[in-house]
Amino acid sequence: MDIVNLNDAPPFTTKDGSEIRELLAHRNSCIEKQSLAEARLPPGTSTTAHYHPKTEEIYYITHGQGRMQIGDELKDVVVGDSIAIPPGQVHQITNTGSETLRLLCCCAPAYEHDDTILVEPEEG
Repeated sequence: MDIVNLNDAPPFTTKDGSEIRELLAHRNSCIEKQSLAEARLPPGTSTTAHYHPKTEEIYYITHGQGRMQIGDELKDVVVGDSIAIPPGQVHQITNTGSETLRLLCCCAPAYEHDDTILVEPEEG
């Protein structure tokens, strides 16, 4: 039986700049086709805009508030919101609150740095 407590999951920084604690994935459990992690963003910060060619994601907000952008759509998000991110969609989340934004990230297939493509900001 594989059980990983959030407090025992070592943090690392993903390619998009968020601090992640990987809870379950092929790297630490019998799970092979998806991953579950907690991401944290300090107040006033954003992930780098990016997309995943293969991976679909679900974000679930557990602490704080933010602004989610998928493609050209922008929406404010709060605790309890679930966000569907299809493969290939450029996305970014910004912490708009005064506390650390914390969210669960479910990825299928599992998160990999190689499946994260950063998007350069548009000059204008």
